Parts: sequence; C-alpha cells; structure tokens
Amino acid sequence: MAETKVAAQVGAQPKQAVGAKPGASTGAPVRKAVEDKVHTWPHLVRIEFLCALLVIAFMLAWSILVDAPLEEPAAPTRTPNPSKAPWYFLGLQEILVYFDPWHAGVVIPALIILGLMVLPYIDINPKGNGYYTFAERKFEILTFFVGFHMLWIVLIVIGTFLRGPGWNWFWPWVPWDTHKVVAMTAVDLPYLFGFRDYWASAAFGLAVIVTYFAGGTALMYAWIVRTKSRAFMRRWGMARFGLTSFLFLNMIAIVLKLLLRQAFNVKYIMVTPWINV
Repeated sequence: MAETKVAAQVGAQPKQAVGAKPGASTGAPVRKAVEDKVHTWPHLVRIEFLCALLVIAFMLAWSILVDAPLEEPAAPTRTPNPSKAPWYFLGLQEILVYFDPWHAGVVIPALIILGLMVLPYIDINPKGNGYYTFAERKFEILTFFVGFHMLWIVLIVIGTFLRGPGWNWFWPWVPWDTHKVVAMTAVDLPYLFGFRDYWASAAFGLAVIVTYFAGGTALMYAWIVRTKSRAFMRRWGMARFGLTSFLFLNMIAIVLKLLLRQAFNVKYIMVTPWINV
C-alpha cells in the first residue's frame, strides 16, 4: 500500500524543463505546443483536384448539349454589324465609347497591369494572408469588387447584350434595328461651362483634372488617418499612399466619366492638340 502511494506521488510531479537542474521545480506543468497549420498536400491539393474534375465534367456535358454560337464563314467583302471583339476584350471596346483611343487602349490597360504588379508592395496588412477574412480587409475586398465586378464585368455585359448595330444602345426588350440613327450630341465639358476659346477650354479641363486628383488625394489621406490612425500612415509611407491614391482615383474616374457621358453627353474633359481626356 505504501509503495502504491509513493508511485502515485512520483507520477503526479511535473516534468522538469530542459536544462533545469535535477530536483528543481518549474512551478507549472510543461504543455506541448498545439500545431495550428495543415499541409498543402494533401489537404488543399486534393480539394482543388476534385473541384477541377467537377468543372471539367460540367463543361464537357455543357459542350455536348449546347451548340457553340458560331456564325456563317467570314466574308472579306461583308463586315458584320456590330463588329464585336471576343468577350474578354469587350470591356476595352466599351471604354472606347467614353475615352480617347490612346487612353482606353493604352493608358487604362497599363494602369491595370501596374496595379496588379504593385499589390505586394502597397499592401502591408499581414492579417488575412492564407485565409479569408472580410473584417480585417474591408477596403481591399471592396476595392476589388468595385474594380472587377462593377467595372470590368459590367462593361463586358453591356458590350455583349446592350450594344447592337452601329454600337448603339439597345435594351434587352428592344429589337435590333440596323437603320437606327442616334444624334451625336456629345460635347466637351468646358463647352457646357461656356468656354469657347481653344486654349481657355484646355486650361479649364486641366484645372478640373488637377483639382480632382489633388482633392481626392487629400480626402483619401484624411479618411485613412481617421480610420487607421497617423501611426499607420507613417508605417505605410507616403510613397505607398501616393501610388495607391493615384490608382484608386483613376479607377473612380472611369466610373465618373461613364456617368458624365450617359447623363450629360460629355465626351472629353480636357481637349488639347496632343491628348484628349
């Protein structure tokens, strides 16, 4: 009986820490660290592989049951009306309605590529890496939603379903009329404000653009300081902030330009002999 009590007392003693002297007590039992990570293989790769198989099976069944929307063979003497780019380029083709060709075809795609390239540099928020969280990354997720879904996807939908012969706007319930004539009433923004002189109009348009970027940057700075604090702004740095503000304001400018064209038939904001914006 005595031997049993001694064995129980010995087994109840806490384990000694590594490097501690024999007989020294640590004061608390040593707990084993809990592993909170899982390996990519096989946990993630297995799920991705199963999803890929399901998507392939769905696409295979769809391709068997639904015919591809092919048209008659192309004729070099007969241009289809409307002539539409592939669906993934219809967003750029739709932007051509609202911007100068050099801006819609060169500047805007370059800014999109630049924004994707600098994302790892301007994003210093470590929370949410490797897992999805909206609470910690509201601004990032909402920016992606506005830029991709509300701009790119909406422009593709407009170009696919709402643009008919002559690239005119046709609602889904309106039949396409190849003889539809739309009055070209688009005017430049300085003209609406009474400017008739060429250089005065260009100066007014430049002032509007400079005011938009300067005022937008100041408002964005004040909003970030209010929501994140000045310590975050100092840690983020003015270079990252300036680049983020420039890209974000350019994205919002596309929305504003689309609204100006649809609501007030504004074609350009600044007109010069070299560039039009």
